[in-house]
Amino acid sequence: MLTLPGWPAGWSRSTRSNATMVVASAALVLFLWLMAIPLSWAPEPIGPAARDFADGTLITVELTIVSGLAGIAIGLVAAMGKLSRVAPVRWLASFYIWVVRGTPLLVQVLFVYFALPALIPSLRLSDFTSACIALALNIGAYNAEAIRSGMQAVPKGQTEAARSLGMSAWHTFLDIVFPQAMKISLPSLVNNIVSLLKDSSLAYTIGVVELTNVGNRIQAATFQPMSTLVTTACIYLVLTTMLTQISDAIEHRYDVEGRRP
Repeated sequence: MLTLPGWPAGWSRSTRSNATMVVASAALVLFLWLMAIPLSWAPEPIGPAARDFADGTLITVELTIVSGLAGIAIGLVAAMGKLSRVAPVRWLASFYIWVVRGTPLLVQVLFVYFALPALIPSLRLSDFTSACIALALNIGAYNAEAIRSGMQAVPKGQTEAARSLGMSAWHTFLDIVFPQAMKISLPSLVNNIVSLLKDSSLAYTIGVVELTNVGNRIQAATFQPMSTLVTTACIYLVLTTMLTQISDAIEHRYDVEGRRP
């Protein structure tokens, strides 16, 4: 992680982590903004398609951000549903997690794009929206299990102490259980977001012009798979590296392990 060694020793852990998040986020924005320039210097077939690679990369990041945020909200609701005392709610949440975790993401993407409009004729979804829904539902199931385990890891004694002090069940959850559960779940959640970036490549199967789709189109048009695949892989590697730096800084900021100064 680029957080600690490069920052002044006098900075606090929070300051170092915040600085790392700002630098990594700025680097990600600059990369998305300027990546077409160095790519245009590359020989054919990469150079002439530099703008297409840049546009596809931007769509990949947008897919990750939109479906990632929606997936956290879905995961939170599903986790609360699975821990609910109301049996039908608990069964429904368990069924959703069971189905999504037990089927391939590719099948889910194709189902949302092709089968969902057939089941609901009035539903009209673009390829980008369909991909976001499928990715959000998929990562939501994994987030649900991470958040559920985080909630169950909070000692019951804290809940009982809060209730004995007169706090309502809602405020006990909101002020005592939820912050600790999210802190415990944080490593799994950020890992799911990084994985989501790579999983978003399956959106090309329904026509979303994201990074993998751009690479496939250029490869099909030029019959030069090596340079195209290497370029696509390098761009994914840069994106995942920056996301990993941001996620590591978030974990360090909130001291998930509770051992850092």
